[in-house]
Amino acid sequence: MYTAGLRVDLAVSKVRKYATRESGDTLEVIERPLGGLSLVLADGQRSGRSAKHIANMVVRKVVALLADGVRDGAAARAASDYLYAERGGRVQATLNILSIDMDTRTLVITRNNPLPVFVLRGDALLRLEAPTTPVGLRRHTRPVVEEFPLEAGLWALMFTDGLAHAGVRTGRTWDPGAPFAHYARQPHATPRTVADALMADALDLDAGRAADDISIVVLHITHHPGDRPPIRDMDMRLPLV
Repeated sequence: MYTAGLRVDLAVSKVRKYATRESGDTLEVIERPLGGLSLVLADGQRSGRSAKHIANMVVRKVVALLADGVRDGAAARAASDYLYAERGGRVQATLNILSIDMDTRTLVITRNNPLPVFVLRGDALLRLEAPTTPVGLRRHTRPVVEEFPLEAGLWALMFTDGLAHAGVRTGRTWDPGAPFAHYARQPHATPRTVADALMADALDLDAGRAADDISIVVLHITHHPGDRPPIRDMDMRLPLV
């Protein structure tokens, strides 16, 4: 995406829990009606098909509302109320929304997830971890919403708990924030190189067998070369297994 000399690059890396047939994480990307795009990431309770169904319910509700122009925070609250009404507060899902909002020209980060989202802005690594709760457990659950002006050099990382908890099974714990900043600061770093490096670290900590579903989203705002037309493109690799 191109605007005022800026471009957003993003990469996603996902792997399902070892020895399961289906990931409980769901990610969707949608263009916003007033310009920009949103990435909606949900992690259903537990893992496998039942968790996938829960995550799909939440993501579909959020995506439909965003497509109608509903603000991110309101969409997250509505999705929580919907899951609560459908399941009576018996199941939950974590929810993150990462949006490039061209109406406000900001990066909007919406969390219903105890895990942090990391933002790298200049030399500062920001850990966004204001207290919040997953969706679906009670009515009137509110997300935490934070915004940053769109500017070249801005990085963001959001993820599900499979990344944060990698290595717990083998007694090796980590915090992905510092590695994220390290990889993003490398010469010629891209969201793809950063996401791949973090996934490799997580799988190494899990001895090659993911202990939980892992989803990683990396976003970078950069300058768009002035001698190139603002062409949008997308690459995707999806193993058919």
